[in-house]
Amino acid sequence: MTTFDIGPEHFLLDGRPHQIISGAMHYFRIHPDQWADRIATAKAMGLNTIETYVAWNFHSPVRGEFRTDGMADLGRYLQLVQEAGMHAIVRPGPFICAEWDNGGIPAWLLADPDVRMRRSEPRYLAAVREYFEALLPIIAPLQVDRGGPVLMLQVENEYGAYGDDAAYLRTLVDLFRSGDITVPLFTCDQASEAMLTRGGLPELHKTATFGSRSLERLAVLRRHQPTGPLMCMEYWNGWFDAWGEDHHVTDPAGTAADLAELLASGASVNIYMAHGGTNFGLTNGANHKGSYRPTITSYDYDAPIAEDGTGTAKLDALQAVLRTHRGLEAQPVARRHPAPELRVDQPTAVVPLWALVEELTDWQQHQHPPTHEQLGAMSGFTLYRTVADLSDGAVLTVEEVRDRAQVFCDRAPVGVLDRSEHARALVLPPASPHALVEILVEDQGRVNYGPRIGEAKGLVGPVLLGGTPLTDWQATPLPIEDWAQRLRAGEPPAAARPRGGAPAAAGLPGPALVVWDVPRSEPADLFLDTVGWGKGLAWFNGWNLGRYWGKGPQQTLYVPAPVTGTGTDRLVALELLATTDAAARFVPGPRWATTTAD
Repeated sequence: MTTFDIGPEHFLLDGRPHQIISGAMHYFRIHPDQWADRIATAKAMGLNTIETYVAWNFHSPVRGEFRTDGMADLGRYLQLVQEAGMHAIVRPGPFICAEWDNGGIPAWLLADPDVRMRRSEPRYLAAVREYFEALLPIIAPLQVDRGGPVLMLQVENEYGAYGDDAAYLRTLVDLFRSGDITVPLFTCDQASEAMLTRGGLPELHKTATFGSRSLERLAVLRRHQPTGPLMCMEYWNGWFDAWGEDHHVTDPAGTAADLAELLASGASVNIYMAHGGTNFGLTNGANHKGSYRPTITSYDYDAPIAEDGTGTAKLDALQAVLRTHRGLEAQPVARRHPAPELRVDQPTAVVPLWALVEELTDWQQHQHPPTHEQLGAMSGFTLYRTVADLSDGAVLTVEEVRDRAQVFCDRAPVGVLDRSEHARALVLPPASPHALVEILVEDQGRVNYGPRIGEAKGLVGPVLLGGTPLTDWQATPLPIEDWAQRLRAGEPPAAARPRGGAPAAAGLPGPALVVWDVPRSEPADLFLDTVGWGKGLAWFNGWNLGRYWGKGPQQTLYVPAPVTGTGTDRLVALELLATTDAAARFVPGPRWATTTAD
């Protein structure tokens, strides 16, 4: 039986000192048919371990459900790690941050306004218990002392940046142990005196997170942990991006030199990220440090293994350090070849969003606008509507928009209230005394770090017209995913307009769902060019590629090869604003509008 222990100076694998050289790769950000390839590339880079978070809300989109199929098959992912001859570290939260929607905590918990997350609150802990009861039986048989790859598990995540409820952490430890977890448990916090003090327990091993000045940060960790192996649980070799900001990159040589010092000190490391992957669908999180900043779809992270799984200059630099340190010979890693360039000038069909809205029958009646949670909308889009007297026009004011509201009067666009811009008011033009006012609200991603985790979405607080509250609202979540899948299956509603003959420069008005048939025969990674499009979502053969937005920095959406080449390739987009032309284009590789070197 293999053993793994935390010794007085080193991690001990079968009683011998063992240096963990790990890299973060999240199974829920990678198409499952590409898991083995990404793991193999990480091993070629010189890693001996793969670390992954577990996103609770990815497995449990509704309470009582625990998905383990497709991208949610954690057990298969860990088995592939083992088949590659590597070990694994699992970080199941329940909170993970990770620039992931709500830090991984399910939004259905928010339906009860009295639930308090990440603390010793009975209703929250009851839900966590349900989560662990479903999750831990998957991990337990894959622990290293049962013949599996899993070396250790993390308790919570950077808790010192959030709270100091030691009883809560001990409850999590008890849940792990009662769930038959026998390998070592640990905590991680930023290399800060205060955070390391608040976020750990004396009986648990501490690790730290940082991205530079490694020896200095390890000295901080040592002051809080006089004995035992030192480990950087997140060595930040890149960074994430937010819409409207620059794409972050870091210097490969500088990163490699600092990593070499860390390894030479004898400390263990987990490179965050080794491969970032993609925030497919509506899974991206957001940050709020004075202003709301939603994370982009790509989780490229300027990682050594790029979003499409290919090697980068950073991989070359880190590989030289890692394989030399381990006494391994160099091993080539595939670099990117140009992806197929394609262009479809005209869509097959254009379906105005309003035509689909007219099919809806499940409107809820509310005196004042409800939150998304009150409507049962855990993510995505909600439509609010009421009738107002606009004989003379008026100023529309919303207490708070979370996160982006498109305002329409008698179906004509009036303006946008964007939380990121602190916008709360706009002028409605003169119209009829019975004008239809509609507000389309997009949840752009729940905050994943800090005190605003778990906040409500939608229209929050009163909506005023000329200073007087607007009442008698109807509201409903929009089944955008269902509509897109219907169009993918070739079942456009009667309102679909065939498109043909018009020049590409004619463009497309939104909001609308648009369909293109793409001429492809062989599976291949593709990069959908979104330059010239406004804002929205895209699907390829039913696979939700994620959000796009003309404000950048991301200008392409990654299309994984396993979802292409079916012989009936179909692209669907929800365009919320408008496109400058009607064409769909695929380009040779990823593109960024602006880049900042850190």
